[in-house]
Amino acid sequence: MRRLVWAAAILPALALGAAACGSSGGGSKASTAPANAYPPAASAPASGSTMPGQSGATGALVVVHDSKVGKILTDNQGRTLYLFEKDSPTMSACDGACAAAWPPLTTTGAPQPGTGVSAADLGTITRSDHSTEVTYHGHPLYYYAGDHQAGDTNGEGSTAFGAGWYVLNPSGNKIDNS
Repeated sequence: MRRLVWAAAILPALALGAAACGSSGGGSKASTAPANAYPPAASAPASGSTMPGQSGATGALVVVHDSKVGKILTDNQGRTLYLFEKDSPTMSACDGACAAAWPPLTTTGAPQPGTGVSAADLGTITRSDHSTEVTYHGHPLYYYAGDHQAGDTNGEGSTAFGAGWYVLNPSGNKIDNS
């Protein structure tokens, strides 16, 4: 049953990603998601960050929230963050259709630790599209398109795109409830 629910949630996101990849023309593609879409579009600035070129840019804020699976990492709006087991500490293995289904947490400044988050564990990597993705404890961080409200953990235990997806505890380790 869980796989059926997951498939129902992920198929629309994959179709959208495939449609975006299939367009022709040399220019950049504008996001069709509204500015307040959940999760944010992969190219949208992360919560707590400012647009490039603005003065006083602040980084994405990572915080700890209580959830049905325990204390987990979220952004400042309570949106669940995930790790992808296929990633390395220095490179994301998720782009294209994967990034449409699992948008990365990006930032324009240094990521900021909220209560319960270790500043020493926060970092960044440069993605293939040259955006800056937030990492925690050596794991690039992502949202899940199948999470529709703050606190949702619908992506927990998924094996989409060739490896496991898991929420993280405040120590930066996966929580495996699958």
